[in-house]
Order: sequence, then C-alpha cells, then structure tokens
Amino acid sequence: MHKLEDLIIWKKAIELTKQVYLICLELPQDEKFGLTSQIKRAAISIPSNIAEGAGRNSNKEFIHFLSIANGSSYELMTQLILGMELQLLKKDKVEYIILLLNEIQKMNYVFQQKLKSNI
Repeated sequence: MHKLEDLIIWKKAIELTKQVYLICLELPQDEKFGLTSQIKRAAISIPSNIAEGAGRNSNKEFIHFLSIANGSSYELMTQLILGMELQLLKKDKVEYIILLLNEIQKMNYVFQQKLKSNI
C-alpha cells in the first residue's frame, strides 16, 4: 500500500478536480444532467481511482487503477474540448485544465512504469 498523502499525482488530480468543478459553474443550467454531470464524473474518477489503487495490496492492482484514471483523463479532455467547441466553456480556462491533464497523464505513465519494474 502507498501513503495517499505522499502521492504528488493524487494531489495534482485533486487540484484538477477542483478546477473542473469551478469551470462547470460556467456551464448553462440546461447542461446540469448532460455535459456538466459527465465532466464532473470523469474528473472525480481520476483522483478516486488513484486513491483506490494506492489502497490495494499489490503494484499490479495499483497499475490497473492508474490505467482507469488515465482513461478518465482522456474522457475528461474530450468533454472539455467539446464544451469549448460548443462555446459553452472559455478557451483559456479549458486550456489551463488540459495542461494539468497532460501533466497528470505523463506522471501516470511514468508511475506505472516504475510500479511495473517493481513487480
């Protein structure tokens, strides 16, 4: 098991999720059960899966949950780009979040490789 509070990737994913929740306040009310819900669900999935993996008993299990978190990050990126292209979200705010996403995706890949080398 890994100490969650020591994982920089988890801390960055928490920050990402906070930024996503703030940007969702800009979405129209009629998107509450559509795009807003999907974006929030994908965002919260990232730190949640990192946390679940950290609490597992093996690196193999942790890698599995990091992989799920990575998939959620690409899902979130797609939804944010769609929101921007539909002019529901401001480009500068989406670009900032995508920069965070890219950083987390890179960290995730490196972390998975490190865990695989320890199996």
